[in-house]
Amino acid sequence: MPVCKPGDLVRLLSPGARLIGLDFGTKTIGVAISDAALRVAAPVTTIRRRKFSADADELIKIAESRGVGGFVVGLPLNMDGTEGPRCQSTRDLTEELLKRHDLLTIFQDERMSSQAVERAMIGEADLSRKKRGDAIDAAAAAYILQSALDAL
Repeated sequence: MPVCKPGDLVRLLSPGARLIGLDFGTKTIGVAISDAALRVAAPVTTIRRRKFSADADELIKIAESRGVGGFVVGLPLNMDGTEGPRCQSTRDLTEELLKRHDLLTIFQDERMSSQAVERAMIGEADLSRKKRGDAIDAAAAAYILQSALDAL
């Protein structure tokens, strides 16, 4: 299944299927999931990056066990909206993932997602630096997924 437009995602997604949000970082992958009504995103886990095949297997296992019908992948655009090397890396990882598990996929602008989540964790939750570090990637994936859900 090729990468599609957000409007096509809603039309092509099976009824009741959830979306999984992914935030590909250099050391981790943040994972979040939507509810079946596609209204609310929640953090699931953070995967420590290893070999991509092991990472992909773990992502596929999560997707299959939770009734996922599509991926929402955070796209790390530059602040001016252009694509840099990190965007190409994200697109390459997504392409490799889709070779292993063919699901509907959209890219979602992720600019400032980690900063917004970290500010919320400092201000509202008053989490320590270590606890923030452990939770920020999954929370950023939820932020990215929630942005996509709100746009849908």
